[in-house]
Amino acid sequence: MAGTGPTITVDGRGLRVVIVAGQWHDVITDGLIAGATRVLQASHAEFSLVRVPGSFELPVACKVALENGADAVIALGVIIRGGTPHFEFVSNAATDGLTRVALDTGKPVGFGVLTIDDEQQGLDRAGLPGSKEDKGEEAASAALATALVLRQLRGQIG
Repeated sequence: MAGTGPTITVDGRGLRVVIVAGQWHDVITDGLIAGATRVLQASHAEFSLVRVPGSFELPVACKVALENGADAVIALGVIIRGGTPHFEFVSNAATDGLTRVALDTGKPVGFGVLTIDDEQQGLDRAGLPGSKEDKGEEAASAALATALVLRQLRGQIG
């Protein structure tokens, strides 16, 4: 699998991370979860997984996790374009909501929500055998790296 993003290896010891994943399109989402899990295990971060019905529900679950002790969350989901404006509504709500959660809590949200035109695009980005990318891995790497930067900044400023 050829990754397009940077490979970030960090020591996540002492970090508590929650993977929050949608249940829709479980084959793709399970691939995203596997990629995130590989990164978290390699970093030695403490982590757990919770599932929500879909991508629309990701922001509220991520906010609660961060308000209850998580140092970072990784939001994973799949939104496939259909023939109605529903795709845009859910995509915008998830993106805007997760951005707001990160800003309101001051904690990182690894963004692994795939917005795709068809199932094949999701399979190509899910980190499954034969996939071209691993967006779950990328989201987890970004969340961990950002959590460590924020910890460093808080130590320098505080």
